[in-house]
Amino acid sequence: MGLAEIVNALLTPRERLVWEASLARNARDYMKGADLAREGEKPMALRIVLAGWAQKYKQMPDGRRQILGVVLPGELCDLDLFTVARTDHSIAAVRRLSVAEIGRADAQRLFEQCPNLAPALCWAAIPGAAVQREWTINIGQRNALERVAQLLCEIYVRQHGIPSAGGGSCDFLLTQGQMAEAMGLTQVHVNRIVQQLRLHCAVEIRNMRLEIPDFQQLAALASFNATYLHLGEAATLVERVRMLFLSDFDRPDRRNGDGAISPTI
Repeated sequence: MGLAEIVNALLTPRERLVWEASLARNARDYMKGADLAREGEKPMALRIVLAGWAQKYKQMPDGRRQILGVVLPGELCDLDLFTVARTDHSIAAVRRLSVAEIGRADAQRLFEQCPNLAPALCWAAIPGAAVQREWTINIGQRNALERVAQLLCEIYVRQHGIPSAGGGSCDFLLTQGQMAEAMGLTQVHVNRIVQQLRLHCAVEIRNMRLEIPDFQQLAALASFNATYLHLGEAATLVERVRMLFLSDFDRPDRRNGDGAISPTI
């Protein structure tokens, strides 16, 4: 359940126009490897990836780095602007990146003009937290083959959903070195696993594209279960919001100009 799906489900047409205009107005480009935010800094913006990939990471004093997650187009980087005094991780561009950076003052105006935006952003953070838990399982419990297979399945599904039959292709911007930093493996080990997947599953990673001819075969290697991504749950989410605020529906002060309920989070 991505941010765009949640926004389309919860925001009114007028609110969506205001939101999309804010994204376009606050767009900023970063070159490959450039930091958007550094650990220890005061959060300065709400960030939504528009094009390219961002990576969250922490770096050890001796230079070792752990990639904590990747943020794909249309996804929210985090809610640090509203939740913490200092950022506890860094964010960098995987390759060339376009991201909307909405500062505190602009964000406040957005929330005033779009009452349904706050709960939409809060719910958008739920799949992100679920992905983080799955990455923890990846490092703690899966072997090297399962780790790589899990990562490839997740990246595909986050972009295109589960294929109904066969497989397909998607963007894949990580290098083998970055894959190693994300999965607690050496680059040499990742290379071996990629070669193994190419031999047994015909999986190909080249020219920043991932090709998976048989998705179910790859998913079986990792025991991949996409439930944690909460796909297609937007309609259920809207119904839960309506039930949560059902007692307020008849209050004029709780409705926006389009007649929609305006939740307060």
